[in-house]
Amino acid sequence: MMKLTARWLIIPAFTVFFTCTAAASDLTGQQLAQKVFDRDRGQDVTSSAQMVLVNSSGKKKARKLVTLRVTENGLEQQLLQFTDPADIKGTGFLTIEQPGWETEQFLYLPALRRTRRIVASQKSSRFVNTDFTYEDMERHPVDNYTYKITGSAKVGDIECYILESSPKPGVESQYSKTISHVTKESYVPLVAEYFDDKGTHIKTYKVMKLENVQGIFTEMVISMSDLKKKHTTYIKLESVDYNKGITKDDVSRNKLETPL
Repeated sequence: MMKLTARWLIIPAFTVFFTCTAAASDLTGQQLAQKVFDRDRGQDVTSSAQMVLVNSSGKKKARKLVTLRVTENGLEQQLLQFTDPADIKGTGFLTIEQPGWETEQFLYLPALRRTRRIVASQKSSRFVNTDFTYEDMERHPVDNYTYKITGSAKVGDIECYILESSPKPGVESQYSKTISHVTKESYVPLVAEYFDDKGTHIKTYKVMKLENVQGIFTEMVISMSDLKKKHTTYIKLESVDYNKGITKDDVSRNKLETPL
């Protein structure tokens, strides 16, 4: 997540199959989207993860990273830092949500010893050569999109709503539409298919392992696949701790250039 995928940093192999039926819920699409947005993800979280990039030839590149996230007054700050291998170690990424839903993003590059701000024109760019873009790395207000529930489906043995979302006129996005499969029990998006402005399905996000950790449904293994480039990014959580009392000072620009 990231969009209904929201933040992947808590940070999807389920055999995925679809059994489409008429939507049998009293929920509206807007209400379902709000439940996804509002679901419990902890007031703060500390995690470590392994990332694997797989190209079209099957060649793999492994990375390790740590993440801190804290929520205050409904707004999030999140700090990610790569710890391995040497060519990316120390690279940091900070996201700060501001009142009014302006989201600031900063990328620290240790080789250049400088931090740069990610501007709106860069939001569709790939985040450090992964299959996530900078747009995927931030939350978006529910009211910026229109929604409809188009049916039900099973992902593995989990019952899901099928939720279609599209940006409202004037809302900038690289995606014209997203179709998500959202669990009926916990409101976690297990699959999200992304479409470009020509209506072409270009990317797919999947939750491959979902666990209840400290009472919070947590995406333990996820993937994001670029269908055009035939490239996939996998992320597996190695550890996750919720509600340990970290503060905004632990997730700040002052910490961005400091090893976690």
